[in-house]
Amino acid sequence: MPDIAAITEREIALISRFVALLKDEQNALKCADASALPEISAAKIGLVEQLNLLEAERRAALGIVGDENTRAAMGAWLANKPNDQTAAVNWEKLLNLAQEAKQLHELNAQLVGMHLQQTSEALVILTRQAEQHTLYGSNGQAAQVSGSRIVDSA
Repeated sequence: MPDIAAITEREIALISRFVALLKDEQNALKCADASALPEISAAKIGLVEQLNLLEAERRAALGIVGDENTRAAMGAWLANKPNDQTAAVNWEKLLNLAQEAKQLHELNAQLVGMHLQQTSEALVILTRQAEQHTLYGSNGQAAQVSGSRIVDSA
């Protein structure tokens, strides 16, 4: 039977790297450094794939089939193995790191939302300026808007 403590230890190492990437992503978002995001995103995808494989390995080691709740199954397994303190400590660390990753991910999503909003607002401003320059003079050429409604409408 695979060693749950060893599996969770590998999961901790991966999710710790994932948390570090989320922090790097957050810094890039705060600094508006979009050039760093593709590399961070690719690394995150790779870590998620590895984490999914390790979770499947842990689920198999626990004998979880189908949609059974992983936390409940792990809790039951730990209750039946009170001497495996390493697995218990690792599981607690894993849950804490997963919570931290979730919070960082949500904050990063908010930062992305803020950047999208700013970009949308900038586009609205730019497209309005383009619309304002659609007046034509008597010679049929686009005329600059003077800012005076009376003159511009004449």
